[in-house]
Amino acid sequence: MESMLNKLKSTVTKVTADVTSAVMGNPVTREFEVGRHIASGGPGLCWRIYNGTKKSTKQEVAVFVFDKKMIDKYQKFDKDQIIDSLKRGVQQLTRLRHPRLLTVQHPLEESRDCLAFCTEPVFASLSNVLGQWDNLPSPVPNDIKEYKLYDVETKYGLLQISEGLSFLHSGVKMVHGNLCLENIILNKSGAWKIMGFDYSISSNNPSEAELKYTCKEWEPNLPPLCLPNPEYLAPEYILSVSCDSASDMYSLGVVMHAVFNEGKPVFQVNKHDIFKSFSRQLDQLSSMSPAVLNKIPEDVREHVKMLLSVTPNVRPDADQMTKIPFFDDIGAVTLQYFDSLFQRDNLQKSQFYKGLPKVLPKLPKRVVVYRILPALTSEFVNPDMVPFVLPNVLLIAEECTKEEYVRLIMPDLTPVFKQQEPVQILLIFLQKMDLLLTKTPSEEIKNSVLPMVYRALEAPSVQIQELCLNIIPTFANLIDYPSMKNSLIPRIKSACLQTSSLAVRVNSLVCLGKILEYLDKWYVIDEILPFLQQIPSREPAVLMGILGIYKCTFSHKKLGIPKEHLATKSLPHLVSLSIDNNLNLNQFNSFMAVIRDMLGRMEAEHKTKLEQLHVMQEQQRSLNISNPGNQSEETKSPPSSGSQIDDIFGSTGVNGKENGSAATTSQPNRMSLTLEEKQRLAKEQEQAAKLRNQQPLAPLTIKPAAGNNAQTKDLTSSLLNSMASLNSLSLANAARPAPAQASTISAYPSTGPMVGSVGAPVSNGFNPPMGFQTGGMAMAMRPAGPGLYGGMATTTSTPNFAALAQSQGQTGKAADMSALDNLFTPNRPKVTLNQMGPKAPPGSNTPWLGQFGSAQNAQTQMQGVPVSMGAVPSGFGMQANPFFSPQNFSQPAATPSMNPSAIKHSASVNSDLKDLFG
Repeated sequence: MESMLNKLKSTVTKVTADVTSAVMGNPVTREFEVGRHIASGGPGLCWRIYNGTKKSTKQEVAVFVFDKKMIDKYQKFDKDQIIDSLKRGVQQLTRLRHPRLLTVQHPLEESRDCLAFCTEPVFASLSNVLGQWDNLPSPVPNDIKEYKLYDVETKYGLLQISEGLSFLHSGVKMVHGNLCLENIILNKSGAWKIMGFDYSISSNNPSEAELKYTCKEWEPNLPPLCLPNPEYLAPEYILSVSCDSASDMYSLGVVMHAVFNEGKPVFQVNKHDIFKSFSRQLDQLSSMSPAVLNKIPEDVREHVKMLLSVTPNVRPDADQMTKIPFFDDIGAVTLQYFDSLFQRDNLQKSQFYKGLPKVLPKLPKRVVVYRILPALTSEFVNPDMVPFVLPNVLLIAEECTKEEYVRLIMPDLTPVFKQQEPVQILLIFLQKMDLLLTKTPSEEIKNSVLPMVYRALEAPSVQIQELCLNIIPTFANLIDYPSMKNSLIPRIKSACLQTSSLAVRVNSLVCLGKILEYLDKWYVIDEILPFLQQIPSREPAVLMGILGIYKCTFSHKKLGIPKEHLATKSLPHLVSLSIDNNLNLNQFNSFMAVIRDMLGRMEAEHKTKLEQLHVMQEQQRSLNISNPGNQSEETKSPPSSGSQIDDIFGSTGVNGKENGSAATTSQPNRMSLTLEEKQRLAKEQEQAAKLRNQQPLAPLTIKPAAGNNAQTKDLTSSLLNSMASLNSLSLANAARPAPAQASTISAYPSTGPMVGSVGAPVSNGFNPPMGFQTGGMAMAMRPAGPGLYGGMATTTSTPNFAALAQSQGQTGKAADMSALDNLFTPNRPKVTLNQMGPKAPPGSNTPWLGQFGSAQNAQTQMQGVPVSMGAVPSGFGMQANPFFSPQNFSQPAATPSMNPSAIKHSASVNSDLKDLFG
């Protein structure tokens, strides 16, 4: 590890030393920060290219540095020749300004050790890309080593060079004189630019139609850096010492050959015997073999052959080359259009941007990200163009990695997040919200993305609110819970309550229903369900939306509604909504199905609770019987049979006597029971256990066993003790006052916990002392009544059992308990509302299907919902969630009704809902 660190340290030190020694003392370093060595270019690849930044503006640049140590081996005269040639080339490039020429940001500066100037950011020279790595850092950077030119890059690059030559020949009246791979630079976005004007020749008669150029004779004794690259020179340069614009076109033909042949020119030239090499080359060009051009694409092969013609007049000029069919490629045309956008008006730009999404998938990612994306983001300064540019930028973002998105796209998108005009910007962002939440860092989501969603919910435009509400469920799983709970949900609720648009209100309820699964149970119970009762309007679509939220909450396995909430809030609210006159038959059936389901669940849960409590009390009583030492309290205050019967059946006992005349004899003290009495008591307990196994709370007809009066009293007392186990009270055997006939229920029920005979609070065996909440039916305990329910009297008359008891006492026959049977009738088969109507058609298995149909269809079809005890519909997906069935919210056929909430209807609510939900 230490050796690796030392190696890294030495490498960094060496690179820093190279950079420092290369530009130390050069005036360029005053204004620019020089970075690492990235490439090489220019004549003979003599210029080292470094990346850099301008100190004042942090603008990125490329720094070209020529180290004078490279020419130490030459004589002073040759050195001066080389330096003068390099200076001339940079100065000429600085004076020329064109998109196809390399842009100079800072002119040439000279110091004792080097020459340096700054240009636009550069990637490498075309020679580096095609495998010439002279004067590059060691090791060669991977981005250069692995760089491969795409077809569209090659085509458009050659088109750019042709356009650059056209500018030089027609505009400046100049011949480049040394067009080769070393003098073609690829900038950071991949555009091909021309440099290396060291041997450029200006026309002697620029104002005349026939231009003339003075060409220097080839001097083989000069250093190579003082001469153009002979492998790219036209034959007339050497053999006839003449040149014109056609000479550059020959060089372009060699460049095109090299691009398609891994950087190799048409012919290799012997620089020691240049004249002989060119003479031989002339003969080969006159009878060129087809094998020389076999790697060049067929649709441009003939044009390259013409460019390499020995006769200058046969060669096409630069302007003609820009118009050949080879450059009509869709990608090349697209890139060309981007380069000329500054010349277009907004209408032309908008038309181009509309068609761009069809072209982007056909282009390589590198071209899209580094060529097209910068041109698109530069349009963000023009608000009118943002709606046309933004979809293309987001389309590119989808293909980028998260790191590329953060580095290349997000800095330009952040200011656009805050733009509110034109309104299409917000709509486009909402449609791509999943992309933004997936790739944007969490901090930026909180600061920029979510505030944009909140603005959409509060926007004055109904269309934006509707779109936002429809889209939120698609990315709700990507929103962090605190933001959803504290910011998003309150705004949805506010939009629902404050809007005057029925569509927005319905969409708010649909949105809430779809995102319920991302909320916790108690937040839904405390915030969402109470909110439903605040909604003022009673349109069918709104009522069905409310019903859907109740059903989703009730049936979802993660949520659910407690039975206390069902009994006191949910069911009363749903029952009141179910009888609204605006509902059709199917919609009413949907309400009743959910209400029955809730009632079934509530009944099952509460019955289970009571049965568990009953079992615990029986176990406790059995322990008390088996352990006589714990019976001291019971011995002191044994309960009377009459008071227990009053507790169960009301103020009139089973024995037919008034409360005050109930049997006052207490049960025998269990401490002094004989063996025969213990056996009899055990049989009585067994009979009581059999009774408990019958249907709860539905007593069977009791036939007292024949025997003496004392035995009957003992058996009755034991049976009543068993029935009294439904509560855990041991009641005092006090005299009972006469019943109050037809009295009313007290308006002030007791709220304290129930107490037993010794004043101890009742416990259910698991929890601390339990106080029973008073429900919707008020009760009042009699001041002097000993029974649990003895003080409750209602205006409803109760069956009179007195005649029954008297008849029993007079005849001595078995008691007829039919009155009790009538009071507690066993469960009978019930006929549901669904069984009264027509049966559902076969194959319809979705409870919510067709439930919101029109009123006229309601006459012919009624969907039943099977309800089982405590059954919970499984799943919360597309089938189980009613909000994913848009037909749930269709309006009934025009039903005359009041509009209590003063909600303004548009031209037709039916058409609005049809647009919303299909």
